[in-house]
Amino acid sequence: MFIRFWNTFVKITGYFVQLPIFRTKVYYEDKNVQSRRIKGAAIIYSNHTSVWDYGVYLFVFFFRTLRAQMAEVLFQKKPLGLFLKMMGGIKVDRTGFNFGFVSRSQEILEKGGVVLIFPESRLPLKDEERPLPFKPSAAYLGLLSGAPMIPVFTNGKYFSLKRARVIIGKPICARELVDEELSEKENIERISDAMREKIIGLERELYERIKKS
Repeated sequence: MFIRFWNTFVKITGYFVQLPIFRTKVYYEDKNVQSRRIKGAAIIYSNHTSVWDYGVYLFVFFFRTLRAQMAEVLFQKKPLGLFLKMMGGIKVDRTGFNFGFVSRSQEILEKGGVVLIFPESRLPLKDEERPLPFKPSAAYLGLLSGAPMIPVFTNGKYFSLKRARVIIGKPICARELVDEELSEKENIERISDAMREKIIGLERELYERIKKS
């Protein structure tokens, strides 16, 4: 309850502050299938351009509380760590083999919540191909929960004269991508690849829309 209240407070007080900073324009692969409004449990997954991606999505999906998976290093910074904890951030310890974040995410989904994931797990370096290969935990969570997985692409243009542009794709279902002849590991790789290809497709779609506008 506190997390939901705190998210609402942050969004209301920050709404007009973020408008001139991000100037976000939202596009849709098919608005009739998936808009900014999300009903029930869902996983939002996205490419990762900067720490501000999370801030943008808070306002894109204004009416839902996003429980984002976040790297442990962010929680080590004060007062940022406290703020993220109050926002309901899910700590992902990338230095060890603690997969408690998957269980925590599953609990949130079982209660009808929304989990935000950046499957690249880190920010790409300057010369790296984007998006980076996806870590398997996102696909595993989708397979475990059966929750719809909503792909979102952002161009990452924040704090500039250019607008932040975001495109929301049609949900995919991890369980529908399972090939019974493959092992669980192979299926998770298959789902991860499909998720990544969906993001790449949304990137192409976004820039085609921009060219035509």
